Amino acid sequence: MSPVPPPESSLSVIELIKQTARALEQAGLSLASGFGHGTLNAFDEAAWLVLWSLQLPLDDLDSVAKRPVAPEERARAATLLRARINTRKPLAYLTNEAWLQGVAFYVDERSIIPRSLIAELISDESIDPWLNEDTRYVLDLCCGNGSLAVLAAMAWPDVIVDAADISLDALEVARINVNKHALDSRITLLESDGLAACTGPYDLILCNPPYVNAQTMAALPAEFLAEPTLALAGGADGMDFIRSLFLTAASHMSENAVLVLEIGNERANFERAFPGLKSLWFETSAGPEQVLLLTRQQLV
Repeated sequence: MSPVPPPESSLSVIELIKQTARALEQAGLSLASGFGHGTLNAFDEAAWLVLWSLQLPLDDLDSVAKRPVAPEERARAATLLRARINTRKPLAYLTNEAWLQGVAFYVDERSIIPRSLIAELISDESIDPWLNEDTRYVLDLCCGNGSLAVLAAMAWPDVIVDAADISLDALEVARINVNKHALDSRITLLESDGLAACTGPYDLILCNPPYVNAQTMAALPAEFLAEPTLALAGGADGMDFIRSLFLTAASHMSENAVLVLEIGNERANFERAFPGLKSLWFETSAGPEQVLLLTRQQLV
């Protein structure tokens, strides 16, 4: 039996969250073995689970912390907690919802759960100095559920966005999100193996590709293995897709275009694979070694 908080006669939202966090910890969940799809610790995961179950705002715990929880609400939270523990599926798949930079996205097992650090760079305007008044065409390559394409269209209202992925399943999820945010007139979805079906030339390419190396893939916890392997696995050193991308990227870019590329924890493998490239590395919440920028001239 999974450890689920017992019913109590009177319980507040914050007390239920704390109980739920203890249950997650007792079930063996940790950052190394199950979090990382929007939360980094048991309390944050529990807060998300409880607030979503009670249909309360996910971004305003303080205003509802002392609110009493009705028995039927506790039952809903307990049901979701059991599913989270017993299936080891990420909470985003169980709720069909993920948030990125304050924007809600639909998600299911057909696509990777959105968590790209590139979203931070769009939101905090770190990419903006590399754009200009002529920036018109943006590509979200390996778009998954379309979250970066949506955020880019929101941030830069004058651009047109192509969102490309090899997976038709992922593109079906992306279509839901493009429609959800009423951006179908500005975002075009493309089935494409890398850049094969992308025309361009693009003024900006955003790419969060499959980059997890084989050794890391073999050790991933169940929550990450619930995601499509196609969106994660990058070959022996994680660089297979990126090698292919660099062969043709320049021919799909305008003269002053830049490529913003996420590589996770693979900087050492990246620099071994491409020792001649002098990348600009962005500062992110995960540190300065996860997202880089290259100009078209560097890729020629």
